[in-house]
Amino acid sequence: MDYGIALCIAGGAVATFMTGIGSSIGLATAGRSAAGVLADKPERYGLLTLLVVLPSTQGIYGFVIGLMVMLKLNMFGGGLQEAVSMAVGFETLAACLPVAIAGMFSGIHQGKACSGGILMTAKRPDMCMKAGVVYAALVEFYAILGFLISFLALNMGIVFPAAVTG
Repeated sequence: MDYGIALCIAGGAVATFMTGIGSSIGLATAGRSAAGVLADKPERYGLLTLLVVLPSTQGIYGFVIGLMVMLKLNMFGGGLQEAVSMAVGFETLAACLPVAIAGMFSGIHQGKACSGGILMTAKRPDMCMKAGVVYAALVEFYAILGFLISFLALNMGIVFPAAVTG
């Protein structure tokens, strides 16, 4: 077994799983609040949908990083790397951690911020975009930073050996 490849795949998996967990928890938190508000005010569905969906972006960031790892290993080209050094494996795993950790925590906390915005929208629908979405988007900034670090590290900081062709 090539432990370098295993570490690379583990990095992509960690990025995908942790951001997916954060997004799922954030979506569930926001969805619960929206369901409560919509029970009394169904006309606010359109306003609340954006706030419910916002925490899902972290999962997308992790998915993109996981996909990038798979592409670098040429998993879709039919010529999977024969060997990847342990150093490259650890570098790849480390490169995936910023998006994984930032995405998980920001997804959870963005769901809480969205939940607050949803509850505010129940009484003040005019404030939905002004405050609800803006406050939730501020939390997103840290997921974007984690994504950028992971993206740049995978594209500029790690040299993968040439893929086997044939």
